[in-house]
Amino acid sequence: MGLEYEEFGALFPQVRREALHLEMRDSYGTEAEVPHLAKWAAGEPYDLGWLQPWCTLVRDATTTGKVFRRVRVVSEPLSDYQRWAHGLTAPMVDAGEDIRWVPRARVSELMFPGNDFWLFDDGLLVFLVFAGNGLVVDRPARTDPGLIARCRASFEAVWALSIPHREYAPDLS
Repeated sequence: MGLEYEEFGALFPQVRREALHLEMRDSYGTEAEVPHLAKWAAGEPYDLGWLQPWCTLVRDATTTGKVFRRVRVVSEPLSDYQRWAHGLTAPMVDAGEDIRWVPRARVSELMFPGNDFWLFDDGLLVFLVFAGNGLVVDRPARTDPGLIARCRASFEAVWALSIPHREYAPDLS
């Protein structure tokens, strides 16, 4: 069994240089997001205040020179989840996280690990294993340098094809 939610969350304030995140699913259902996504799907107003702790953490880290990069591999047209995620990404970018999008059609020739991951300071790799409903079921942590190098190479290959959030203009209809 991998890291518990609290153990995983404790890694972010410990970032010394860089945290990288590769997302490859079209839909997620994390416990923190489900109620907000449901309000959006129902057309109800909701506020983005729940993102504030993340934005504060990123802002504090990036103002001291640390780097947070995230790339989302997405199918087009975007799933409802990714349409919703696109709409709430600006505050995270404003806080200093460099978030980019890459249409799945661009990555056909790349090799990926089987699961999304976070890579912390090129020393700790945490895979995010999801159930079919999008909830995280495991967070195995790895420190094998060869595995870390392969995942970093996958991330950088996708990053080279990605589009910065403010430039990505998906069909949101």
